[in-house]
Formats: sequence, structure tokens, C-alpha cells
Amino acid sequence: MDDLDRRLIAELRINSRASLPKLAEILKVARGTVQTRLDRLIANGTIKSFTIRLSDDMPENLLRAVMLIELSGNNLKNTVATIKRIPGIANLSNTNGVWDIIAEIEVASLPAMNSVISEIRMMNGVGKSETFMLLGPA
Repeated sequence: MDDLDRRLIAELRINSRASLPKLAEILKVARGTVQTRLDRLIANGTIKSFTIRLSDDMPENLLRAVMLIELSGNNLKNTVATIKRIPGIANLSNTNGVWDIIAEIEVASLPAMNSVISEIRMMNGVGKSETFMLLGPA
């Protein structure tokens, strides 16, 4: 991976919906160069998927929480994949220390929050967890 690949990835992190012509304009290269680089990054597994990022101006009634999760057992990749697919999981990140992963949860109601938290806690492969509701900016 060279500097152009890193710049392409950085632009896609900002806007994964950017068109090839727009990316070419930003990176100051030909559209075909962007297409070739993008195809190669996808083919070699550097780019695994494209995703969405919601606006920072989220509705006020949206409940947000951070859940710290300790994984256990042998099939950790399956556990992580299952957690990622739960509606309400906005992001899942690896971490270090006592907790293995951090889940960011965004739901519309307390019952929905309880449902997501309960589903994760009852899941095979989850040892323990701790959840923090986000009340607002500090």
C-alpha cells in the first residue's frame, strides 16, 4: 500500500459514497486510476466493506450507550459477527485491557436498549459486560 492508497482510504472514511470522478478530482489522479486502486484494495481484502455513518445531528430522542464486553470461549469471530448484526449496534471496536470489544448502541427507546443489552449478555461467547448510558455532552 502506498501513499495514494492511504489517501484514497482516508477519503472513503470521510465519505464512502463519493463517486469515482469526485475521488479522482480530490486525489488529483485519473478516474481509471481510482477504479483500479479501489478494485485492488477490495480484491486483496484491505477494504472489507463500505458502511454508513449517521449525521452528528441525531434526533434528541435517540438513546445512546457504550457497552464494554469481555469475550470467552473458542469461536470469538462468530460471537463478534453476531453482535455486529444486532439492530441497534452502531459500531463495534476492538480494545485492549480488561474488555475485549466496545459496542456503541443507538436505539429509540429504553425497552429497545434493554433488548439489545440482554441479547448480548445472554449470548454464548460473552463472558461479562458493563454498559454506560450516554446522557449528553460534558
